[in-house]
Order: sequence, then C-alpha cells, then structure tokens
Amino acid sequence: MEREVFITKIASYFPNNPVENDEMEDFLGLIGGKPSRVKNIILRQNGIKRRYYALNKKHEITHTNAEMAGLAIKKMLTREELRTIEVLSCGTSSPDQYLPSHASMVHGEAFEHPLEIFSLAGVCMTGIAALKTSYMSVMSGNSQNAVCSASELSSAALLSKSYEKEYEDIANVSANPIIAFEKDFLRFMLSDGAACCLLEGKPCGGLSLQIDWIECISYADRMPVCMYMGGDLDAEGNLVSWKKFSTDEIQKKSIWALKQNVKILNGNVMRLFVDAIEYAFGKHDASPSDIKYVIPHISSMYFYHVLAKEIESRGIDLPTDKWFTNLTTVGNIGSVAIFAALDELVRTKELNEGDKVLLLVPESGRFSYGVVLLTVRRS
Repeated sequence: MEREVFITKIASYFPNNPVENDEMEDFLGLIGGKPSRVKNIILRQNGIKRRYYALNKKHEITHTNAEMAGLAIKKMLTREELRTIEVLSCGTSSPDQYLPSHASMVHGEAFEHPLEIFSLAGVCMTGIAALKTSYMSVMSGNSQNAVCSASELSSAALLSKSYEKEYEDIANVSANPIIAFEKDFLRFMLSDGAACCLLEGKPCGGLSLQIDWIECISYADRMPVCMYMGGDLDAEGNLVSWKKFSTDEIQKKSIWALKQNVKILNGNVMRLFVDAIEYAFGKHDASPSDIKYVIPHISSMYFYHVLAKEIESRGIDLPTDKWFTNLTTVGNIGSVAIFAALDELVRTKELNEGDKVLLLVPESGRFSYGVVLLTVRRS
C-alpha cells in the first residue's frame, strides 16, 4: 500500500574553505606548467565566483568522497537518530573506487549498525535516482525511513597530473600544445561536496517537504554519449571503454579525464530538458502556475538563461522570478547541487504551508532528466 513520504531533514557539507576564481589553478595545478588559455572565458560564461575543493595547494586530497557523505549525514542526524535508520541510498559520479560500492563505504563512515544499502551510478541524475530509491522504499512500506545522500569528489580527476602525459605527447608534435577544449573547460566548472535528506512516512514537527512525485526520464534511445570518463570516442562517435586501450594509450589520451562534447551539449541539453518538464507535468496533470519556487540544477549561468528562454518559448508558466540557485557561490557540485540548493532554500526563504517547490535536474552523460514536485507541510 502506497504511503505519503516526506523529506524531514536536509543537510550539506562542503570541504575546506571556499576557493576564489584566481586560486583555482593553485589547487588543480598547471597543465604543462602554463595557465589555462580558456579559464577566464569559461568563468565569464559560467558566472561561478566560488567553489569548494577537497584538496590542498599541494594537490593532495583532504577528504574522500565517502567521508564527505558521512560528514553530511552526521551533520543532519544525531547519534541516536543514526541508530534508527533502515535504508541508505547513495548517488555519486565520482566514487573513491570501483569496489566496494560507494554506499558500502558511506555506510562504514556514518553508521554503526546493519542496514539496507543502494548505490546509484551516473552523473548529475544519481542524486535524484538515490532520492527516488529512498522514496520508493518508504512509500512501499519496505522501511519506515531512509537516508538519501549525494556526494562528489570531482576535483581529484581535474588535477593537472591527469593530463600531463597527453600534454607531453602533444608537445612532441606541436610547437603550440593545448589540451582540447572539451577536457580543459570542465576543470573550471566543477566543485566538491555532499548533501543528504532524511525521508520518513510522516511529517516532523516544524517544516517538512512532502514528495508529490519524482520523474526520471532518459533519452539515451535517441541521443549519443555527450559527457564521459573512463573511455574515448572513436571516429564514428561511439564510446570505447578504457578496457580496450593499452596502458600507454590510457595515459596519452587522458582516458581518466572527464570530457564533454560541447557541440552535442549546446544543441540538445535544454531542448530535451524542457521536453522532460512538459512530460512530467502532463503525466501528473500538474499546473506550473501553482509553483512557488523552482530550483534548476544548471552547470553554468549561461545555461540558466538558455533554459529560461526555452521554457518561455514553450509557453510554460515558470518565470525566473520563481527560480532559486546557489551555483555562483558553491559551484557546480553535480549530483549534490540540487540538494545543496534545496537545503539553502529551506534555510533562507520563507516557506508556507502548501507552497510548491519544483526540482529540475539535467544530466548530459547521455541525456537524462529529473523532475520532482514537493509540497511544504508545517506542523
């Protein structure tokens, strides 16, 4: 039997101190010993002023991904509350290792009793997938509660050492070596951190967010790979796994660097995003005019305006005066971003009984989207 499900607690964790734009390469390092040629262009477009890195200026990792998730969970729950948790679902695009699973590692960081765990893989949608997993567990009666976490340690893959062999190879055949734009520009987009939610079958005293519905929509049936890591595209645009490359090729092609096809991204990501919004509202017979706040996860303020224009062109009543984002002050934290923004919204905005909050999440891996509707409950 289906039950109502509520987000009753939410918390975020950011490692170390915020990093300003002029400090970024102090933490990430210089590729080929030279400042990036695209850094300032990308920063002007994305509008990000600060971000967080689980790094120090010696390029050493200060926090693991699982540790950040565990710290967010411990920030959200008391030790007594931790003992009552029955389910843990964890999303990330940057686990610390292939095996054990990310959720296993977070379990070990945050809890001291056995529980049911789920690990979700992907890019930005992994957070929403983890949320839906927790939601379905509580809604179905499988559990009385569930913790959903999202965490990202992207900076570790953006360190200059990940590109050094490729840069040296290019320098051997070119007097003007430069790392491809689709690799370099992502170094100035991403941030580290974690966020989590507690889901329960009843509202708590104070403010809760009732989950009306969660839609996860993939367009991989019609779209090629756009963002990838651990592989490379062949001449026909097919993704080739790292397993097919030699050790030398893996280094020379920076196979473990995060990459994105900007041309495919720009031509499709917002169009399909609004397709997904229209689909979700149509399926649930929901009215955009009822929404009080919209939290769009966007990688860049450039796309903030592109999304707004696409929504307006479709005649959807979601004007930007309803929108809330903290992208410019915390950076693009991937799967974490939507929860970190929701956490800040709850802490900083006046929310009244019955207010509707819409969460919008795109993922450009192979184009997946999440649309979530919440209703504010006060008791």
